[in-house]
Amino acid sequence: MKQLIAERALAQDGESATSRKVRSVRVNLAESPLGWLRARGLVSERQLAAGEALRRDYERGALPQRTVMRWDASPPGKTRRGGHQPGASTLAQIDARDRFHKAIASAGPGLGDILWRVVCAGESVPVAEQALGWPTRAGRLVLTLALDRVANYYRIN
Repeated sequence: MKQLIAERALAQDGESATSRKVRSVRVNLAESPLGWLRARGLVSERQLAAGEALRRDYERGALPQRTVMRWDASPPGKTRRGGHQPGASTLAQIDARDRFHKAIASAGPGLGDILWRVVCAGESVPVAEQALGWPTRAGRLVLTLALDRVANYYRIN
């Protein structure tokens, strides 16, 4: 796993992090929230594999929104194949999108939200719980249930 380590200051009670560095922690900025949960033994290896398969289909299906413009030149349209149609998808992208949507549906109603937020969008579990209006510590339990169902969909043992 790729590591991008950063040193972060922790504030003591009643102090700001910039006023006085009392303690600091090392943070791996390249680690996903799901990888963080696995490193602490809060999800199983099977659940991690299911989450990674779901994220891989999400990325391969080109489901994340583009945040930059494409500056590559379009091929000339004088050939038999013609130019690339904007918005055209490859068969691999279509298959990945189909697998992603079926995996989310296999998790069951109401469980796709936490899956998408933590696995695909990279939100931490507490942030996802707050955004969904769930009680504290409910997100991890629901996430593990959803990951087990997705593991069954992907046939991960």
